[in-house]
Amino acid sequence: MSTDNPTTAVDDADSDVDAAELQALRERVEELEESMAAVDTGDDQKKMTIVATQGSFDMAYPPLILASTAAAFGWEVVVFHTFWGLDILHEEKSKDLKLSAVGNPNMPVPNAVAALPGMDKMATKMMQKKIDDNGTATIEELIDLSLESGVDLQACQMTIELMDYDEDDFYDGVTTGVGAATALQHMAESDIQLLV
Repeated sequence: MSTDNPTTAVDDADSDVDAAELQALRERVEELEESMAAVDTGDDQKKMTIVATQGSFDMAYPPLILASTAAAFGWEVVVFHTFWGLDILHEEKSKDLKLSAVGNPNMPVPNAVAALPGMDKMATKMMQKKIDDNGTATIEELIDLSLESGVDLQACQMTIELMDYDEDDFYDGVTTGVGAATALQHMAESDIQLLV
């Protein structure tokens, strides 16, 4: 009796069932492997969604700086502009954004003085001078950089209608006609979500 190929005595009925079960298991394993291969694409690209709701001069910078920096790291970035944040993408209005002196705890003047007529204009000019002296990019330059870097700058459709804007009012490359449902979908898929 040879010991090279040990066999177990199994009647023919059991052998047929075991072979069928084994084949079914093999097919299921192949299906799972194919399914896992489809899921594991090796795409480790991070996603970020920023919601920009404020359109003052000083609040135009954070979403654009964060977006362009994340895009430089190879992230997929969407900035959804809604309500006053929409003015950042409006070609005409973005050139005249103001810095609010009232209620800003870092302003070197008390609120009573900050509320005087012309203080917002003066605070904005002071900040623009600092930006120019420092060589910091302008809002328009940051918009261009963001778009060139592949950032999807989105304009909320409901706000466009609410503010009675026209889609042609925005910088070239801005995605218009985006609703809250689309923004929420991207947020749900993002690694990082920010409200600015």
